[in-house]
Amino acid sequence: MIQAIGLTSNPRKELPPAVDDVSFEARPGRVTALLGAPGAGKTTTLRLMLELQRGRGITYFRGRPLHRIAHPSREVGVLLSEVPGHPARTIRGQLGMVCAAVGVPIRRVDEVIEVVGLVSLCDERLGTLSRGMDRRLGLACALLSDPHALVLDDPAGGLSVTEGRWLHEILRAHAAHGGTVLFSTDDPKEAARTADRVITLEGGRLVADQEAADFARTRLRPRVAVRSPHAARLGALLAKEARAAQRSVEVVREDGNRLSVYGSTCADIGETAFRHGILVHQLADETGDMGPHATLPAEGLASATVVTSALLTSTSATSTSTDDADAPMDDASTEDASTEDASTEDASTEDAPTTDEPVTAVAATGAHAPDEPGPTAESRTCAAASPGARDLPQLPPLIAVRQALSPLRPLRYELRRATGVGTGYLTAITVLVSSALLSVLLARIGHTPQPRLLAAWPRDCPLPPAALGAGLLGALAFGEEFRHPALAADRGTVPRRLGLLAAKLLVASVTALALAVLTVGCDLEMLYLVYGRDLAGVPADWLSLSASWIGLTVGCAWAGVLAAGIFRSTTAGLAAVLAVPVVVVPLVQKTLAGPSVRKAAGFSERLRELLLMQWPFGGARYIAAGARLVAQPVGGALMLSLTALLCAYLLTTLRSRVR
Repeated sequence: MIQAIGLTSNPRKELPPAVDDVSFEARPGRVTALLGAPGAGKTTTLRLMLELQRGRGITYFRGRPLHRIAHPSREVGVLLSEVPGHPARTIRGQLGMVCAAVGVPIRRVDEVIEVVGLVSLCDERLGTLSRGMDRRLGLACALLSDPHALVLDDPAGGLSVTEGRWLHEILRAHAAHGGTVLFSTDDPKEAARTADRVITLEGGRLVADQEAADFARTRLRPRVAVRSPHAARLGALLAKEARAAQRSVEVVREDGNRLSVYGSTCADIGETAFRHGILVHQLADETGDMGPHATLPAEGLASATVVTSALLTSTSATSTSTDDADAPMDDASTEDASTEDASTEDASTEDAPTTDEPVTAVAATGAHAPDEPGPTAESRTCAAASPGARDLPQLPPLIAVRQALSPLRPLRYELRRATGVGTGYLTAITVLVSSALLSVLLARIGHTPQPRLLAAWPRDCPLPPAALGAGLLGALAFGEEFRHPALAADRGTVPRRLGLLAAKLLVASVTALALAVLTVGCDLEMLYLVYGRDLAGVPADWLSLSASWIGLTVGCAWAGVLAAGIFRSTTAGLAAVLAVPVVVVPLVQKTLAGPSVRKAAGFSERLRELLLMQWPFGGARYIAAGARLVAQPVGGALMLSLTALLCAYLLTTLRSRVR
């Protein structure tokens, strides 16, 4: 069950809040529609329920607020907009990423693809999908973790009649298995045809909460659809007989030979056509629109289940703060609230006027008629602060927008993200080809040491192609996340979690290591093919050179990952990689070129003194080699840059958590 209580958005400068004190329930095993015209507050209501927007109120999903659920994606499946995946990623790849994020086995992808009917399109790119196929993919992502509740914002918007009917059958099947379905729509006929219960919003306030049958009877205008080759003549005869009988009948001429008749019946229209010898091809009752000023009649007021103030009072007593709002309502308070709801409905039935004038159903939680100005959030706050506010119910708790959770399988997620598109492969091929050609060109020119030939690193270039490629791949690790956020797409950001950062750094390290080894191997092979064995020899100090080469490429990859995560851009990540040799290295060289009073002679001997026993496997030698690498200008600048970027990333992470 979904229980939304007192949902109120923050006021927008001089405008009233988009949603004002909305409370309703969506029960399991039933489909609930949130109906309203564009701008009525449907999307804002759903975002407040899912804690994606700041405001007031609380929403219980099976007795617990969303921030108290360990794995929200396994409780609530959400579809608020289009799937924001990479256009070059396939449907199967996108669902595989989501599987790793929500922690479900990869075999679940095939099951969901079959349910939503995308078996024949599983290898299609996201950029080529139509509106209907994109909606199917979004529904597949929502169903992937087999959630109990589905919350969808206008799921049938822009779909054809056939696709919309299929989508509603899927929602109905989910509810038939005991799930809860809540979707928003602006089409009253769709709500009456699809949902079991219809909740109507108008101007950000709840105006009716009814069963679908009562909604269709009290809020929609029934009509008779007539199709005849003599539609104009039949319409004129129906209007003439209605004027003669002084009956209110409206005849609307549709496209072609079709009429829509309001205020009459199939029997009356059929008799008129028979008396005048008019051929009729179709005569059927249909559900019409809500009309220009559709309101809820008094006879439908008793059948409309409105959320009373007793429910808000009994729940707000246990929901004064967000931290205390995780306990569900006990049985006694629920029974008391339901008893008071029943008495309120009985009283409203007895007090309902017996005239034929329609009245508007207004929720008892503080909603007002559309023509009456209701209290805003600021006025209620002032009223609560006044001396007489003790008799008023306490305000609902604040809704805080929290940071999105990290993927439950971050390493699998990052591997599937990196290998799901061709950008990484294209970058690696470009690096290998350019590095091989550059090494051959440098060998032809001459005056280049062999280590630089193997790395294809001219003296005038700040970095070799392999280091630039590693930095670009590292920057893409976070840059693509912010551009096409598969994680927390509805929040418009990427979770800055240490688990996700560690997975990205590890994958970037392995990628940079493979790129460094392949680059040297390709360059060595090209030099051997073009110039023979003279330039294809292995340097004597290959071990230290290999360590320096691997450290450079991995450091550039890490710098790209951290900078892109801080500045939310691939370009910024690549700029940070280039800034190391262009800006930081000259500063380090200038610092080291100054007068030195102390030297680090005897460093390796003092390392041995740190332990009473000898370092195992010659560890002191490796540590001394690492220290010499850091002491180099490029190594020191890279370590300094990585330290600054890591501190900045941790600072932004802590700041977002504090907010």
